[in-house]
Amino acid sequence: MTRIDATFARLRAEGRKGFVAYIMAGDPDPETSLAVLKGLPGAGVDVIELGVPFTDPMADGPTIQLAGQRALEGGQTLRKTLDMVRALRAEDDRTPVVLMGYYNPIYIMGVETFLAEAGEAGVDGLIVVDLPPEEDPELCIPAQKAGLNFIRLATPTTDDRRLPTVLQNTSGFVYYVSITGITGAAAAQAADVGPEVARIKAQTDLPVIVGFGIRTPEAAEAIAGVADGAVVGSAIVERIAAGDSPEEVLAFVKTLADGAHRA
Repeated sequence: MTRIDATFARLRAEGRKGFVAYIMAGDPDPETSLAVLKGLPGAGVDVIELGVPFTDPMADGPTIQLAGQRALEGGQTLRKTLDMVRALRAEDDRTPVVLMGYYNPIYIMGVETFLAEAGEAGVDGLIVVDLPPEEDPELCIPAQKAGLNFIRLATPTTDDRRLPTVLQNTSGFVYYVSITGITGAAAAQAADVGPEVARIKAQTDLPVIVGFGIRTPEAAEAIAGVADGAVVGSAIVERIAAGDSPEEVLAFVKTLADGAHRA
């Protein structure tokens, strides 16, 4: 059982919904990013999504793209991102960490090397946006064998024929993308999301967590109310981009986490 599995089992036993927060590793600089990362558990975050900066992030809107550019300009790398996880683990051995990004940096490092270092650093799961199920032997299956959850995205365009393929080797949780488009592009609507979550849950026992288009505590509460939890990324990254201090960012994150936990 990974930390992700244990966290959702605990939330389920407590009758609570989960809150997942995304930040980009190294944004706007290594020190600020690490301070925010270390503060997320105390702000009520159940699962941390840590973005790995990449030059060509196809699923991300302008907010996350710019965060990746700032991180890369500051010298952030995949190895430095793993070092951030190690620094968190020195203080927190409970909160799950999921790396979210693209395959190229992992491919350059080498899958075997990456999985060994990620496991040693304390990474619990991976979301690799540009690896479809047809490429599972490339990274998904080796990751599972190495003890890491491989979390897949389902979208409004994932129809009932495609869904079983998407779910086949998914573990940890299913990330449902609430809108058709890129991160930060539109507002998620609980009335639209609820039936889709139910459709996915009819085919899997995994928790279904909803992201994209959630920007306020009220939206986090509404979306978590029809799913197993909510993810917020762009709204947090915008606060970092605006120059908010780590304390200010974490205070905002706490309002989002409180919203999801009220559901």
